[in-house]
Amino acid sequence: MHPVIKLPDKYWVFDFTKGPDTTFSCPYPYSIGRYDEIRPNMYTHELFEGERDLHVGIDIGTPENEPVFAFQDGEIFDIGLNDEPGSYGPTVITQHQWDGKTLWALHGHLSMESLQLFVPGQKIKSGDCIGYVGSKDVNGGWEPHLHFQLSWIKPENCDLPGVVRRDERTDSLAMYPDPRMVLGEIY
Repeated sequence: MHPVIKLPDKYWVFDFTKGPDTTFSCPYPYSIGRYDEIRPNMYTHELFEGERDLHVGIDIGTPENEPVFAFQDGEIFDIGLNDEPGSYGPTVITQHQWDGKTLWALHGHLSMESLQLFVPGQKIKSGDCIGYVGSKDVNGGWEPHLHFQLSWIKPENCDLPGVVRRDERTDSLAMYPDPRMVLGEIY
């Protein structure tokens, strides 16, 4: 598999299970936000309905404009702008074949320019640059990072729920598998 983001040797792995810590400053320019992690008091936008705080993707914190790569051959499934406060902002979803099944990968919090690189249906190769990490002002108000999420379920409207309710955990983890199956053991 090709890395989705080329990580340096040293990066921070966050633990958001205690909620956000506004006094903490990450010591590295790159970081990881974990999969299957309950993140209390982190998702306060209306989008999350006051109930959704279980993260079902992996966040890769990077400097703005960091290139994002296709992890394997496939095609561009959808391109869109999820512009609600707290959402993904510019989003690219790719489609791949995995063990004889269709697998979709959502790449959220990209730059606006990323929406112009491809069109749905266009073939991509492993290692192709499919976008760039966006700035805080275009990616839902979040610090620059890539939200990377896999799905066995066909996405609609260039979107997937990256954060779900705790009581949806079992079904959600079955639908949205651990991204480390393609990213490798990054934590």
